[in-house]
Amino acid sequence: MSSNDKIPAAVRPIRPLPNLIFMSRWLQLPLYIGLILAQGVYVYHFWVELVDLVGAAMGNKAALEHIISAVAIEGAPRPTKLTETTIMLVVLGLIDVVMISNLLIMVIVGGYETFVSRMHLEHHPDQPEWLSHVNASVLKVKLATAIIGISSIHLLKTFINANAYDAKTLIAQTGIHITFLLSAMAIAYCDRLMSGPDSHSKQSH
Repeated sequence: MSSNDKIPAAVRPIRPLPNLIFMSRWLQLPLYIGLILAQGVYVYHFWVELVDLVGAAMGNKAALEHIISAVAIEGAPRPTKLTETTIMLVVLGLIDVVMISNLLIMVIVGGYETFVSRMHLEHHPDQPEWLSHVNASVLKVKLATAIIGISSIHLLKTFINANAYDAKTLIAQTGIHITFLLSAMAIAYCDRLMSGPDSHSKQSH
């Protein structure tokens, strides 16, 4: 028996090439930092839209013009004042930003935890509930679900201005949304099939 065989696997040094390959995971760190910066841009955009909405509600003409320009659809009558529909479209846009921001958080936190390094948040009071059992499959399902939510917001905005779109556009957007929904269901089903035997074996032991 060689001396290397006597060393426990947990403390056995990794050979240079496998260590280099394993350390290459840190190349993803700039990507996650970039997503954090993108999240900052979304936060800034959210507050700009919210401030303009409040300003338009208080009678600020410049804010009103910006809000109307943001929600105006080519081919649809351009509103001249802050209406319920205009407010709804702006709020849907804000919700859209929040949902995309949630998507970014899932990618940043879940991706870093899964593919780069452990964050050791087990005893942190603010640890997300889903992070305790996150893996690549769970992350894919949650991302697919978030994309469906974002697609729903965009589809609702289209339906509110349905008279400004032709039938082909409405059918195409509905078909895309259904495709996202079916894709998420397929991902969840495949994940269930792949994790079924493992979970069954663990329960049997």
